[in-house]
Amino acid sequence: MKHIKLLIAGLGLASAGVQAAEEAFPSTYEPLPSQPTLITNATILTGTGERLENASILLDGGTIAWVGSGDAPANAVTIDAEGGYVTPGIIDVHSHLGVYPSPGVSSHADGNEMTNPATPNVWAEHSIWPQDPGFSRALAAGVTSLQILPGSGNLIGGRGVTVKNVYSTSYQGMKFPGAPHGMKMACGENPKRVYGQKGRQPMTRMGNVASYREEWISAQAYLESWTEYERKVADGDEDAKAPKRDLKLETLAGALKGDILVNMHCYRADEMLTILDLAKEFGYKVTTFHHGVEAYKIADELAEAGVCGALWADWWGFKMEAYDGIQENIALVDRPEGSCAIVHSDSSEGIQRLNQEAAKAMAHGRRAGLEISEEHAISWLTSNAANSLGVGERTGTLEAGKMADVVVWNGTPFSVYAKAEKVFIDGALLYDRENPALQPVSDFELGQLQEVR
Repeated sequence: MKHIKLLIAGLGLASAGVQAAEEAFPSTYEPLPSQPTLITNATILTGTGERLENASILLDGGTIAWVGSGDAPANAVTIDAEGGYVTPGIIDVHSHLGVYPSPGVSSHADGNEMTNPATPNVWAEHSIWPQDPGFSRALAAGVTSLQILPGSGNLIGGRGVTVKNVYSTSYQGMKFPGAPHGMKMACGENPKRVYGQKGRQPMTRMGNVASYREEWISAQAYLESWTEYERKVADGDEDAKAPKRDLKLETLAGALKGDILVNMHCYRADEMLTILDLAKEFGYKVTTFHHGVEAYKIADELAEAGVCGALWADWWGFKMEAYDGIQENIALVDRPEGSCAIVHSDSSEGIQRLNQEAAKAMAHGRRAGLEISEEHAISWLTSNAANSLGVGERTGTLEAGKMADVVVWNGTPFSVYAKAEKVFIDGALLYDRENPALQPVSDFELGQLQEVR
């Protein structure tokens, strides 16, 4: 009996370490009330590669109940979307909304904890200002979920968080329930500039890599200390002493275990390959390379490693490490079998035009001779993005049983004239272009907009 008690106590202490962080600041998100809704006569891009013409979709109980053609289930509010398109909700995997709100002022610039090259202990969610008007602007553009990351001033910037794009007085009320944490890391010029100017490591790219390795070595030792402690407890060692909890190493240990997804800001192909070797050395997985303007040079290697590329359609050349970008980047990364190309924003304005960014990438690919259909390209904004965030089993495609995160467009979303007419999150209509009552205004804007009027 004593042994059993000690084992339970040991597991409890282990839980108070690595696992407790996963349960801290829990999501309080609750889907808003919804009513059965049938959207008819639309062109539906499911996010699975399918295109359904003159089809319907039924949203019921917060999930997608049915997608298809022919006789539709009755007893639902019906929306005739003739001439329009229906897609899964757009997901931006790289956003700083809330941590760098728009409009931006220095007192609200809470996205970069540039006091140490490695700050895996900070969490972006603790900087989120839920009143950021950028959230409602993104909603009007069809964005239903987004990953909010810390910035790239540090080699290891901290944890990111995935949220539903709903208005809430707290970030907990926005947190995507059950979504794994992400961790932001950065290559290249940013960290070496920030800390090199302070006369400390890293000052060079070799300093960057040396620092990563030092941090991972510490994380391996931390994880081993907990494993050894749990082994002793399991063996009935009454004198076993739990390691001291370390918030920095706890995050890194979570990444080593695969519980925390690694998001790596890198531009150059050679640096991305270095990071893939680094991941092999320490036994972790890079989930997604962000920005990667040279990702096209290593598209096959990324696909083989199962690493996503979250990329811009045509941003490049704004600094030396971003110099060798090409506008066919996304299409070429998408080309190999097993690839995972994503269009991301990293911008409070770009997030309002992600459909157009995908359209540009598709057009550039087609000009290069690649056959890219609309029903395939929509995955760059939906299913691929959801998979990279570890929520692909729940959202990102229009399939029965998935979250009813749905956008009704006034035409093809790949047109410069496309507008999101209605946006549903978990089956609740949260944005309606024809109904001002369903165009969210944050508390920050409320009085000011009244003054303007």
